[in-house]
Amino acid sequence: MKPTALLLNAEERAILQAISLRETSMIERVKAWSAINSGSTNPAGLDRQRAALVSAFSTLGGQLEEVALADVVEITSDGEPLKRAFAPSLVLRQRPEAAVQVVLTGHYDTVFGADHGFQEWRMLDADTINGPGTADMKGGLLVMLEALTALEQSPHKANLGYTVIISPDEEIGSPASAPLLAKYGAQADLGMTYEPALADGSLSGARKGSGNFALIVRGKAAHAGREHHMGRNALVAATQAIQSLAGLSGQRDGLTINPAKLEGGGPNNVVPDLAIVRFNVRLSLPQDAQWVESEFTKIAAQIDALDGISATLAGGFTRPPKPMAPANARLFEITRAAGAALGLDIRWRDTGGVCEGNNLWAVGCPNVDTLGVRGGNIHSAEEFALLSSFVERAQLSALMLLKFASGECDAKSLKTVDK
Repeated sequence: MKPTALLLNAEERAILQAISLRETSMIERVKAWSAINSGSTNPAGLDRQRAALVSAFSTLGGQLEEVALADVVEITSDGEPLKRAFAPSLVLRQRPEAAVQVVLTGHYDTVFGADHGFQEWRMLDADTINGPGTADMKGGLLVMLEALTALEQSPHKANLGYTVIISPDEEIGSPASAPLLAKYGAQADLGMTYEPALADGSLSGARKGSGNFALIVRGKAAHAGREHHMGRNALVAATQAIQSLAGLSGQRDGLTINPAKLEGGGPNNVVPDLAIVRFNVRLSLPQDAQWVESEFTKIAAQIDALDGISATLAGGFTRPPKPMAPANARLFEITRAAGAALGLDIRWRDTGGVCEGNNLWAVGCPNVDTLGVRGGNIHSAEEFALLSSFVERAQLSALMLLKFASGECDAKSLKTVDK
């Protein structure tokens, strides 16, 4: 059955048509932004990209500021805790006194470091651009910008205020920007996040939760030939932990444990005295977090009990699951109806991936989190975006904002939908 479409009035049609007139500038801008390496661990590149964003988003008016983020403790390759500094987030606040409040989120970091081979964009065909961040999510930031530019043309804009949060650390789990997302998500009636849609236009529905952990295993170094018996091999102990961790996958519905990296060791003639197991967890149910953390603690204790071995656990859950709860489902139906008005068949599918939408839902903010451009192969050198989707997706978000501002779609009711 086709979704019920929203009706467009003449003013709305004119506002949406104006977006299509800016298509060329959108494409030129995504090319320029893609050429800026803004990997999560490249401070200089992040600074350049943030400066470009300040220039672009300042055209909206409102209060735009660079918000310093607190340092976050990470475990180094030496197994020691170290405070890591982060680039600022951009926060734009417009009409915070308005009756309806929307939080729009995105990130300006990518997964491609300064020394990664994927640094330039190229056209694969007339509609397909291959380039770092073109889909994830510099293209999405342009969609957000154009949608807000359209809202500012609405005679009803006074009814809707918004907070834009653009973060430097989403690709590594939003460890520093999470408090900002929580703060403004709790104040908003709904959230809109600009991760890329799938190439066929589908959006993400329910999302799993995620956590990142490290198990630090210490043994005793010794000469591998002369005094092998005096050593205690941390790598061997760590491999036992890896097997135990991997064995937890599937013990709860939707639970997966991914031992992702084993660090440690050195010359062949030295018994290694340090190993670090870094692993990721995905889960479907919030209540499983406590269970699986207790299992991690048990495994750490088992390794710690080995002769001459010590083991300590670090890390935690960064993003809880985001279910297709009634409030989220209602917002998806509004998204679908807006799409139908534009001739788009908006569908969604559940995913094991996580994003800022998880953070927003953690504080009770209903949200749609894949409102960016259509694209695919993200997090690889084959990343692509479809240029024809830039105007399409900007118009989709713009129409939703216009309808929330006019009151035709009731944003205030979303949080009161029966849970």
